[in-house]
Amino acid sequence: MNIGDKIRYLRQQQKMTLKELSQKSNVALATLSRIENNKMTGTIESHINIAKTLGVALTELYSGVVIEEKKAEFQPHTALSDTFTHTEKASFRILTSKVLSKKMMPIMLTIQPNGQTNKEESPKGTEKFLYILNGAVEANIGKENFNLHQKDVLYFDASLPHSLKNIGKIAASAICVICPPAL
Repeated sequence: MNIGDKIRYLRQQQKMTLKELSQKSNVALATLSRIENNKMTGTIESHINIAKTLGVALTELYSGVVIEEKKAEFQPHTALSDTFTHTEKASFRILTSKVLSKKMMPIMLTIQPNGQTNKEESPKGTEKFLYILNGAVEANIGKENFNLHQKDVLYFDASLPHSLKNIGKIAASAICVICPPAL
């Protein structure tokens, strides 16, 4: 049994709806739904709030929960469909499934000519790796600027303010790995 199944079982035993559990635990309804449908695991904080609301100890919530170990997960390119718009001229495509249950999030970043990503700061402890496949990108990391071209690599502390800008005449693409995953 995994954590989502365990939460659903305990919630249904108490004849509580998902909406009631959300309201009483202060865990977003969408998050609870994703946890119960095994699309994400949730955080320790959400687990504590859920356990308190269900009137069980955290150890009871975790008892019987088995972490499924997979050694390899193949995903054909035809199954990669989650593309998100970062800005009008920048988008990223998540290169794996069930990303919140993984330790890293690989994405394909595409920036059109004269395009750029929004400035962002990830939580402390987040790191990013960038490998330029083609094109030219200016990376603004904290107070430093880096001009990157095909096959160049940049590894940085993603808690620093950062943005990427296409400085070339063709679309730039890069593999970006974020650890731990952050959406």
